[in-house]
Amino acid sequence: MHPDRAWKISGPPAGPTEKRLRGTGEIAGGTIVSPDGTIERGIVRFEEGVITSVTPHSGPLPVNALDVRDRVVMPGLVDLHGDDLEQHLSPRTNVTLDPQLAGSTVDRTNLAAGITTKFHAIAVEENVEGLRSPQRARELAALIDKSSDYLVDHRIHLRCELGCEQVVRELLEEVPVELISMMNHVPGAGQFEQMDTFRDHYLGDKDLSPDAVELLVEKRQANTNGHRWKRARELAKDADARCIPLASHDDETGACVDRAATIGAQICEFPLTLDAALRARALGLTTVMGAPNLVQGASQWGNLSARDAVSADAVDVICADYHPPSMLMAAFVETGESLSQRVARVTKKPADAAGLLRRGRIEPGAQADILVVDPKPIPTVDRVILDGHEVLAVGG
Repeated sequence: MHPDRAWKISGPPAGPTEKRLRGTGEIAGGTIVSPDGTIERGIVRFEEGVITSVTPHSGPLPVNALDVRDRVVMPGLVDLHGDDLEQHLSPRTNVTLDPQLAGSTVDRTNLAAGITTKFHAIAVEENVEGLRSPQRARELAALIDKSSDYLVDHRIHLRCELGCEQVVRELLEEVPVELISMMNHVPGAGQFEQMDTFRDHYLGDKDLSPDAVELLVEKRQANTNGHRWKRARELAKDADARCIPLASHDDETGACVDRAATIGAQICEFPLTLDAALRARALGLTTVMGAPNLVQGASQWGNLSARDAVSADAVDVICADYHPPSMLMAAFVETGESLSQRVARVTKKPADAAGLLRRGRIEPGAQADILVVDPKPIPTVDRVILDGHEVLAVGG
């Protein structure tokens, strides 16, 4: 661990209510990961929360710079799809914690994982009980909307089960939504090809009673394929009218991707097969896969491996999915690519997909959201700088 070092900061240290204050300073001596490659022993300078220069350096480091020798300096992570708020709200079956506690905990947990911009994937489903329901979606969206005292920049991603568009429309009037994805979790298809898999998922993972699961099976099966795509087109119109990026979710085939792209989807989340992922790439959609899949080397559902998708050049973005710490680790999984390419999947590319063109990159003009990472033996976050202010430091 590094000893304390002098570091010039304009204004007082950032606290929970001072996140928007702008800082000025220098970070020097580490390996800087930029969109164009890496700079060994470089210096990042920023003023009033904006990066002003990124340069190599030789000789003694500036006296007032933060000395980060033997560390990797990279942009703050941008997570397009994180389900972890649900886990903090309900850490065990039949246990629901105070939403404010869950919100504060998810804020600090993501910060420690290096995630500085977070899109919470809030499920809008027709469940009558359990963690995912229209009422719970409203509660979680309101919680994120009122998160001004948090450190991480929290944003709302509504993941809509087709058939629940009306709830999404109501939420669009109530809270700022910045990403919408359309889901079609039908028993007997996709990742729930086996009926027992569907039942086990909602009984165990989603806390539904057996009676509620059977009711859900009936509702989902009654929603015919034609009705689902009619609803998908309506949802796409809602997203387009508000200039909100639209994602498809769990596409099984290239034909599914074609259909989603036809109605305006720009993002393909968690393609189930390489055929779907390659078709998304061919159509110019941003393809998103989960960090736990890449880190573990396989999908928990037996679907497309993120490593196979990377090998086929068929994945653009890696998201946290259900496990934020895996997102940083994913950037250091050896794939035969440069560190800059791997880091871009968790920083620049998700920022671009969300239209955040000043985030996820260390270059002049970008927002000074910066991580200092100890790469060995397991990549861990030493420091987090938000808007040029150090908000997390490990070891002084």
